[in-house]
Amino acid sequence: MPTEERVRAFIARVAAPDPLGAIRDFYHADATAQENHGLMREGIDAIIAGENAALARMGGAPEATCVRFSITGDVVFINWRFAMGPSEPKRILDEIAMQVWDGDRIRQERFYYDPAHIHPDV
Repeated sequence: MPTEERVRAFIARVAAPDPLGAIRDFYHADATAQENHGLMREGIDAIIAGENAALARMGGAPEATCVRFSITGDVVFINWRFAMGPSEPKRILDEIAMQVWDGDRIRQERFYYDPAHIHPDV
């Protein structure tokens, strides 16, 4: 079960922004991740490859803000607000990440968002 301090450290790392470092330091080697209804990425190498592809599409790491989070045993929910794009206005994505932690690392993660609701930050 993760401590609040460990979850806050993960959130800070993503917001730094250092999403690739967060994956390396906070995920199990055999972790899984899934975007909405996309294919499951299995293993840290596949998760990092998926993140690299996303970062390339977005033009770099987005500005990440944790709106709120909740810890219930081994399950963590994080409500992220991502501001994406190299120019203004940025595109905004509101996302829920549901994570299952095993000890102090993430074992499973799934992201929930509606891509139709990505909108300019006005």
